[in-house]
Amino acid sequence: MAKDPICGMTVKEETGLKFDYKGQTYYFCSDFCRNLFEKDPEKYAVLIRSCVAPGTEKERSIAYFSMEIAIDSRIPTYSGGLGILAGDTLRSCADLKVPVVAVTLLYEKGYFYQKLDNQGNQYELPVQWNPQDYLRPLPEKIEVEIEGRSVGVKAWQYDIVGITGCSLPVIFLDTNLEKNSEYDRALTCYLYGGDEKYRLAQEIILGIGGIRMLRKLGYTGIKKYHMNEGHASLLVLELLRERKEQEEEWDFEGVRRSCIFTTHTPVSAGHDRFSYELVNSVLGEYLPLEIIKMLGGDDNLNMTYLALNLSHYVNGVAKKHGEVSRDMFPGYAIDSITNGVHSYTWTSESFRRLYGKYISGWAMDSFT
Repeated sequence: MAKDPICGMTVKEETGLKFDYKGQTYYFCSDFCRNLFEKDPEKYAVLIRSCVAPGTEKERSIAYFSMEIAIDSRIPTYSGGLGILAGDTLRSCADLKVPVVAVTLLYEKGYFYQKLDNQGNQYELPVQWNPQDYLRPLPEKIEVEIEGRSVGVKAWQYDIVGITGCSLPVIFLDTNLEKNSEYDRALTCYLYGGDEKYRLAQEIILGIGGIRMLRKLGYTGIKKYHMNEGHASLLVLELLRERKEQEEEWDFEGVRRSCIFTTHTPVSAGHDRFSYELVNSVLGEYLPLEIIKMLGGDDNLNMTYLALNLSHYVNGVAKKHGEVSRDMFPGYAIDSITNGVHSYTWTSESFRRLYGKYISGWAMDSFT
């Protein structure tokens, strides 16, 4: 089921009229509504972008950070299960009207496009896509410090519209600005590309830059910050820094109460670690090193420990994964929530019609 953006009536997708605009399909109950939408699609698309009352669009209480989010196969900002889960989680939140804003990075060249030659050898090519075809640029910009340089960051927005008509904003961070050096402009080109310095710079943009962008965009009511894997863990340091400036003390417990962490990887190699020599070079004197070591580990900056130490709730993504994670990180309370999928997204049109005929309300069971 979908919501007509003109009249607000509920429409069956299989029988309704439709119109594609900026990567989103809108459904209509009649030619009258569709024709009106076609005359000025931006005007009417804006009206359904928020699931809160008009004038309070920025009143979101949860910020969801993920290195990758699978929204649409034409938007190559994901590589596998982590991104698929993130996209399905956000679609479910939109269906359930959960007041979430999501933050990720814009990868202009994607992860990679895989091809096989005549001998069966794999080779990789950059993905070519135009963000303007699917996302809308936002005017706000922020800056982060990387290797002592001020790097500008701009933002794009995509709106996930749920079955109920509720909309959830996804903010994509992008360093491709004229003011930046050629190296800095490429920091958001590739998902999981480059060396360790490149990865740490990306995680600075996601965690620290993400918090700053939310503030700049006016999301002032956020109560919880959800880190989907350790890539976003530097956001806890930005929250600490903010509270120190406001309260003149290190509010570790206050930050901990506001953070949630989901860990995905059951093997040691999948948890990001950075030498403190690299951290000092790239992150600089952002916070006292003794505090960063206290939270992230003495030998190197372990992004998982950083998140574990400043989150009041932690979960793995299956019961067995929860057990493995507790063995990997003894002393930490790690719960488990088994991965699911957004059933409506992964159900074909023919089965949607079949379920709609015999199982009333199946589409609203959005995370099974």
